[in-house]
Amino acid sequence: MIDRPEVALDDLYREVVMDHHRRPRGRTPLARVDAHAHGFNPVCGDDVLLSIALDDERIVGIQVQGRGCAICTASGSIMAEMLPGRTVSEAEATSEAFRGVMHGKLAPAGVDLGDLEALEGVQKFAVRVKCAMLPWVTLADALRAWRTGGAEATSTTEQELGR
Repeated sequence: MIDRPEVALDDLYREVVMDHHRRPRGRTPLARVDAHAHGFNPVCGDDVLLSIALDDERIVGIQVQGRGCAICTASGSIMAEMLPGRTVSEAEATSEAFRGVMHGKLAPAGVDLGDLEALEGVQKFAVRVKCAMLPWVTLADALRAWRTGGAEATSTTEQELGR
């Protein structure tokens, strides 16, 4: 049998996604919520309620609730695990890099996507890209609400998911 590294990598990525789906991070309620947003993907029914706690421009906590497919759940779980401690601008750079990867681009140098790399294969399936992007679009909505002084943003549209 020929050793095929890409098969082993696919298996590893699949395991990362399934681990985040089975044991999602970011489910613990936050002591303080500075902004939250609700995102919904009408194509497959993924539903995300994202709450965020900030200390000035630094994310101190993210809670991701809702229901969704394995890809959406894993994407939100990875976000909740990787963003606390980062600045808002670092989170936005990660989000934009991930969006680019989901649309077939390479991640910019200097942006570490961490476990998000496990979702790279999703880009082959346009309808599933929306599943992977929903938590990130919802994060952008929450940050926009926070910046404008509102605490809540609602209704992530299908058009926004395609961004």
